[in-house]
Amino acid sequence: MNKTRLEAFSDGVVAILITIMVLELRAPVGSSLAALGPVVPTFCAYVLSFVVLGIYWNNHHHMLHATTRINGAVLWANLHLLFWLSLVPFVTNWMGDNPTGALPTAVYGVVLILAACAYTILQTTIIRAEGPHSRLASMVRSDVKGKLSIALYAFAIAFAFVSHWIAQGLYAAVAIMWFVPDRRIERQLTHV
Repeated sequence: MNKTRLEAFSDGVVAILITIMVLELRAPVGSSLAALGPVVPTFCAYVLSFVVLGIYWNNHHHMLHATTRINGAVLWANLHLLFWLSLVPFVTNWMGDNPTGALPTAVYGVVLILAACAYTILQTTIIRAEGPHSRLASMVRSDVKGKLSIALYAFAIAFAFVSHWIAQGLYAAVAIMWFVPDRRIERQLTHV
């Protein structure tokens, strides 16, 4: 199968998700600087989610660039990832509207951890389709960064019921950790 359709569809879904999120932002009521106060939590949640979706889009692009074989299992694994990413606008809006709420903060983390697991499943499915000596397999190896991300998301979900600041800080820490595209893949792609 040709990977071009998979890439185009995935790019379109991510673009739509970002559009949905920005449409959920509401203008402040009033024209004073103080009027910005109530919308700051929603805007911060939007920025975090925009960065998260951008990271997935960027790393998905790099992963597919290193991929040569697409099969039905890869298509389903990709849809699985897109399903979890499609919930990001909903949980972003809920957490943004309730920034100190434990449950919205925890559910935001649940969506992020399930998206991270889905990305790992997609990566594993591609490697299975291409074989253990494939280009992608040699690029990702043990995937410590991916496993660390899932662990941090798990801690953040638990901490959401203790301190929303810690949980949201951990979500931001994972985003910062991934802000630069996956260097393992980038290094390999520049040497080809």
